[in-house]
Amino acid sequence: MQIWKHYINGEWVEPASGEYFDTENPYTGEVWAQVARGNAQDADRAAKAAKAAFEGEWGAMRPTQRGKLLVRLAEIVERESVRLGEMEVRDNGKLMAEMGAQTKYLAEWYRYFGGLADKVEGAVLPCDKPGIFNFTRHEPLGVVGMITAWNSPLLLLAWKLAPALAAGNTAVVKPSEYTSTSSLAFMDLIKEAGIPDGVVNCITGMGLEVGQPLVDHPDVDKITFTGSDVAGQRIYESAAKKIMPVTLELGGKSPNIVFEDADFEAAVMGAISGIFAATGQTCIAGSRLLVQRSIHDKFVKRLVEVAGAATIGDPMSADTHVGPVTTPPQYEKILNYIQVAKEDGAECVLGGKPYTGEGAKGNRFVEPTIFTNVSNDMRIAQEEVFGPILSVIPFDTEEEAISIGNDIVYGLAAGVWTNDIGRAFRMSEKLKAGTVWVNTYRAVSFMSPFGGYKRSGQGRESGQDAIKEFLQVKSVWIAQQTSASNPFVLR
Repeated sequence: MQIWKHYINGEWVEPASGEYFDTENPYTGEVWAQVARGNAQDADRAAKAAKAAFEGEWGAMRPTQRGKLLVRLAEIVERESVRLGEMEVRDNGKLMAEMGAQTKYLAEWYRYFGGLADKVEGAVLPCDKPGIFNFTRHEPLGVVGMITAWNSPLLLLAWKLAPALAAGNTAVVKPSEYTSTSSLAFMDLIKEAGIPDGVVNCITGMGLEVGQPLVDHPDVDKITFTGSDVAGQRIYESAAKKIMPVTLELGGKSPNIVFEDADFEAAVMGAISGIFAATGQTCIAGSRLLVQRSIHDKFVKRLVEVAGAATIGDPMSADTHVGPVTTPPQYEKILNYIQVAKEDGAECVLGGKPYTGEGAKGNRFVEPTIFTNVSNDMRIAQEEVFGPILSVIPFDTEEEAISIGNDIVYGLAAGVWTNDIGRAFRMSEKLKAGTVWVNTYRAVSFMSPFGGYKRSGQGRESGQDAIKEFLQVKSVWIAQQTSASNPFVLR
């Protein structure tokens, strides 16, 4: 049994309450670690440590020095990627094939933003006022609270932490209470990289008990959050009381649109990847599959063949395609939505129930499920399930596909499958989503901005746009010579 304390100001410290909570392996259902249960006192201590670091050694450090430390961190992360991946599988039940690749790839965010740290530049402005020298500076915000989701803890943390540190901020990390251990283990790598104490802190516990006090803390200057739109709205409302900037990466109900001219087999595999990879527990899931009516029946038949042959079981096995649902509440939510879909008239052509066959442990498996006869106004088509549930919706024309695709409160991602290059450009322009994939799905990069439209959030993570989320612009005016002027008139 592993015991995890808070990491504050470079030290492992007991929670103020003295309390810990269990964390389970979703595959076996066994408790394998205990994690500190934080409260407002812990949030206060961590925020103050981060503020002191910002005003001290870290704030005085030159951008080039910060960048070198981030590059050093990237090297350490690569070295430890397998161990970190295994820890995440034990915590969230996703496939080692996916989590191992994620933990290896996340080093690229620290390397990329390490290189970007000393390339944040202001500008000299051609001011129209005579005798004035005007220039801009881009300065860090201060202490950033980082709240991450349970489906990809370390990758989501890298999207936030790498640009925030490159910009010169300090951080307090609050991972999901369901998957805290990998973020805590990451703190040892922060220490080894030589990043000063207090620059990155990690506190754990329940959202209302420690997450909300972090959001409300007067020393916290920004919140960046990944999670549900309901929780994001609550954070946004709290931040508004402080007039505090936020970056929100929230839910999705992404349309994955297949036209009759698409490469048929590639589109089938793209549809499978869009919803059944990661057991559907991803905000970018292509959970609404829009298929042109002329190929609808043939496409659904092939989908059922491929998804029905998926191996369900041990996420550590290289042969497994679908693992367990991460949390008990999420498991119950998925089963509830299956029932709702059936009651609303959708036809279940695959799955539709818990999986209890060979390889199932821990009572937390759901069969890959496909519904047809779905209209876009059904709850199963409008609400985020966050599980291996696919709604198939037919369409006739390109215009209808765009209309259905955009008829949703979310706008995180979309997929388009076509061999018509003109259609590819038209669809990518008309779809209201932060990311549009054409003839591929679930592709992300440290170089490409990621974020949502509408209720899917605001702000961008990754790419050069991300560092702007952690900077504020200052305009500096310097008179080249002093002279008396009318003090009652705007210059």
